Amino acid sequence: MLTGLITAAFGRHYEVRLDDGRLVNGIPRGKKSPFACGDRVTLGPLADSEAQILSHLPRSSLLYRSDQWKQKHIAANASQIVLVVATEPAFSTELISRALVAARDQGMRALIVLNKCDLTDLLPAARAQLAAFNALGMPVIELSARDDARPLLPWLADQVSVLVGQSGMGKSTLVNALIPGAAAATREISIALDSGKHTTTHARLYDLANGPGQLIDSPGLQEFGLAHLTRGSIELGFSEIAALDGQCRFRDCRHESEPDCALKAAIATGKVDARRLEHFITIASEGDRAKTY
Repeated sequence: MLTGLITAAFGRHYEVRLDDGRLVNGIPRGKKSPFACGDRVTLGPLADSEAQILSHLPRSSLLYRSDQWKQKHIAANASQIVLVVATEPAFSTELISRALVAARDQGMRALIVLNKCDLTDLLPAARAQLAAFNALGMPVIELSARDDARPLLPWLADQVSVLVGQSGMGKSTLVNALIPGAAAATREISIALDSGKHTTTHARLYDLANGPGQLIDSPGLQEFGLAHLTRGSIELGFSEIAALDGQCRFRDCRHESEPDCALKAAIATGKVDARRLEHFITIASEGDRAKTY
């Protein structure tokens, strides 16, 4: 039986690097595909550089998003999520909160990269948006991928890192800067829409050139559903909220309109950022609705 590593995911077709270094086309059995970029898999016999993927080996993590109807795999066996934002176009802090919850659920480290810092007039506003995450001890690495991506390298060493972010944040440019020869496609920002044009249409894994470690680039996304998580799991992804667990007047407090809510008091004193509570309520409410379907 052959074994290998999925190095790229194209819908239901996968590029698999066999343990002997050969690249083959892997095809899953059946209509559903339970595999993700980064998976170690077993395969059947080769036929013209193509083989059927039989199963994935035990995973250390699986980063994915979901809604009431479906799940979308992002990466398997990643040890670290690298959230890429930029001074332009505008980015969503709620999406950051969602990705951090998903990473926490899978026991992954997390850090934020603020890209395009050469646009100095836009830098103060971007920093202000990230202040709540910085206050939680979240590392924020400032750089300009077009000029110098080296500040990120120490954070990638000995890790399997997955880049996650909205379209247009410069993930492909960052990959090109970090991985010589990656030749990831890049495009101009659509100023009229204030959003990026999708450039990466599949997830791909790269070996770092300067030492041990791997990097998985994922398609740009605009949403990060967490319908598969319980309210308790979501709360654990908000460390400042979880720290106040049990301090509200009501044990089942939803931190919305209940009296004597410890979180509302913490917001009033500046201990908790109001936007983070808004994110938690939104995400937890979506999860509650999904569980009713």
